[in-house]
Amino acid sequence: MLIRTHLAIAVFAILLLLSHVSNKLLFVIVVLIATFIPDIDSGFSTLGSRGIFKFLQVFTKHRGIIHSFTFCILISIILAFFFPAVAFAFFLGYAVHLFADSFTKEGITPFWPYSRMSSGYFKTGGRVETSVFLAFIFLDMILFVIVIL
Repeated sequence: MLIRTHLAIAVFAILLLLSHVSNKLLFVIVVLIATFIPDIDSGFSTLGSRGIFKFLQVFTKHRGIIHSFTFCILISIILAFFFPAVAFAFFLGYAVHLFADSFTKEGITPFWPYSRMSSGYFKTGGRVETSVFLAFIFLDMILFVIVIL
C-alpha cells in the first residue's frame, strides 16, 4: 500500500482510541511515526530512501522480517520495558501498516521466520487501494467530527 493509505487507516485507528489514552499528543505522534517504519526496508519508501536506512536494506528484503508481526511484537515488548508510555501506540501504528499490507498481492510474512505468506488480491497503488484510501478519508472526517467536536 501507499503511505497515504497507511496514514488514512492509522488516523482512523487513532480517532477510535483517542478517548482512551491519557497523553493524546504523544499517542498521535507515535502512531503516525510507527506507521512509516515497516517500509524502511524499501528504497522507494519515504523513510527507506534516506541514507541511514540504505545500509539496513543490504541485510533485509522488502516485506521480510521488518514487515512481520514478529518484529512488531518484539520492538513493542522492548518499548514496554523502557518507554511504556509509547509501547501501545507504536504497536498500533506498526500493526495497522502490516494488517493493511496483508491485503495486497505482494502480501507479508506475518510470523517470520515462518515463510507462509498472507496476501490479498489488490495491487499497491491500484483502483481498489485508491477506493480504500478515499473510504478511510471519508470515515476519518466523520470520526473527527464525532470525537473532536
